[in-house]
Amino acid sequence: MDLFSHEGYRRLDKRIATVIEDGLVEVALSPTIKNNLKFSPRPYQVEAFTCLDYYLNNPRLRSKPTQLLFHMATGSGKTLVMAGAMLELYKMGYRNFIFFVNTDTIIRKTKDNFLNPSSSKYLFKEQINIAGVNVNINEVESFESINDEDINVLFSTIQGLHTKLNAPRENSITFDDFLDKDIVLISDEAHHINTLTKKKLSQSEKSEVTSWEYTVQRILNSNVNNIMLEFTATLELNHPNIASKYADKLLYDYSLAKFREDGYSKEVQTNQVDYQPIQRAIVAILISQYKKKIFASNGIVAKPVILFKSKTTAESAEMETTLKEELQNLSVEKLLKIKSLDNEILNKAVAYFQELDISPQGIIDEIKEDFSEDKIISVNSKNDTDEKQIVINSLEDHNNEYRAVFAVDKLNEGWDVLNLYDIVRLYDTRDAAGNRPGKTTIAEAQLIGRGARYYPFQLEESQEPDKRKYDNDLDNIMRSCETLHYHCSHNPRYIQELNSALRQIGLFPEEKVEVDLILKDEFKETPLYKNGFIFLNKKVKNSPKTLLEYQEPDIVKKHVYALRTNRSASTTILDNTSVKQNKIQANYSNKHLFSLWDKTII
Repeated sequence: MDLFSHEGYRRLDKRIATVIEDGLVEVALSPTIKNNLKFSPRPYQVEAFTCLDYYLNNPRLRSKPTQLLFHMATGSGKTLVMAGAMLELYKMGYRNFIFFVNTDTIIRKTKDNFLNPSSSKYLFKEQINIAGVNVNINEVESFESINDEDINVLFSTIQGLHTKLNAPRENSITFDDFLDKDIVLISDEAHHINTLTKKKLSQSEKSEVTSWEYTVQRILNSNVNNIMLEFTATLELNHPNIASKYADKLLYDYSLAKFREDGYSKEVQTNQVDYQPIQRAIVAILISQYKKKIFASNGIVAKPVILFKSKTTAESAEMETTLKEELQNLSVEKLLKIKSLDNEILNKAVAYFQELDISPQGIIDEIKEDFSEDKIISVNSKNDTDEKQIVINSLEDHNNEYRAVFAVDKLNEGWDVLNLYDIVRLYDTRDAAGNRPGKTTIAEAQLIGRGARYYPFQLEESQEPDKRKYDNDLDNIMRSCETLHYHCSHNPRYIQELNSALRQIGLFPEEKVEVDLILKDEFKETPLYKNGFIFLNKKVKNSPKTLLEYQEPDIVKKHVYALRTNRSASTTILDNTSVKQNKIQANYSNKHLFSLWDKTII
């Protein structure tokens, strides 16, 4: 189901979209934004700014206090839209901003984007000038004793803001700070503040609520001129309470599927290898090195990064140690054994190394250097420093030499990386239930969506740097530099579940067929049509408690042993035909394995 197909979900968006589509409002960038942002906004970001400007300056549309949602794809540049919105709101008289999100990690990254001019991802020009006034962006702890000519930003987690306001301390922000000031709240990853909306409350809870969401709403409602701008890529608009809450607040919708269709993402392809996880990791390193060589051969200095994903921090630490040892002990004999795998993308890499006249020992020496211990980083500790967070969010910088990242789930949200080209799934388990992808698979799909951000490059003047260039030139070797490879075991059922999860988060639109059922005019005149009732049925899962007939005892009659076959396959994950053709096949690549088993077992 298209979550935005219902009229209620797009009520506000359509009213604005209509005047834009009819040419009644010009989609253009205001001088305030154009002259003060370091990066030029993309067309869809310009459209988002136009919608915001039109709504805020249209008394017939604008509700007060104002609450608006930007539902925009992962990687589409929501932070740039926040920065531009701050500039426009400053011009309208707003000086005090609260930026809040659910994790410290995103806070650190955003501070770098807003406050650190030396950062490659700093969003503003060196000097911000609005209507002839030079403006600074200041971080504050409260809105007392501030400079009224500057942009003052309080950065906080949702939890931290809730605690500060409900258990105030000296020099800390209080609810009284909001009574005589116009405040703009900017909520990143806004789906986290909807715990109250999704919950069914008892009478006592309704009368005495102290949730995060309540705190945010209390700030918003403290002044009629206050504004809250919410940004997220993953709001559960299929939840009836959430849908109802945002029915008249959805200002701009730019889906992940549209983002990909417009060419702003990498393509995503699975590389299914029925090897042990550590061998799968070596395959990914060879492919990553292949992409680096392609860039270098075309005069582009780029450093493809690999993410090694484990299920637990203990497993991640163990795999990190194992990989370092495996690389240290990598020999020509081991490399040739891995290279003998019949794998499409690996075969291309091997052929390219030979074309460049790089020997197997030369490849080993290169990857030992490029993936040495000091170029591998782990981000699993709760005590990771601010410096590490800056490092992990600046992997594209030329002075950042990290090639490999080990993680469990700390990078699922708020991680800005463009040169992530390979994700290695270091486990083979599935958690699907009832033909629906489980939480782990959905988290993996979200991580793929984050990693699919396009790495900008340009070989010809006519090319747009930040869009795919070779969709119609499938044999062009640069296609590999526009593709994120997701390395996992050869398990077609898991690939189907992952494909479903990618559809669920919006990276790939659902296949659907619309059928119009037309009632005849004469039937509409009948008493049945005018006075009758419509009865609808629904599917209910069978429960053994309600089945009175004899049930077969639940006895395990089949025992399965997973035999590694060294089989591999490649699937373009967003190509449904490719996914369906990716069938399980019997393929015993080494019949001599049977001779290793005890005759009794055979």
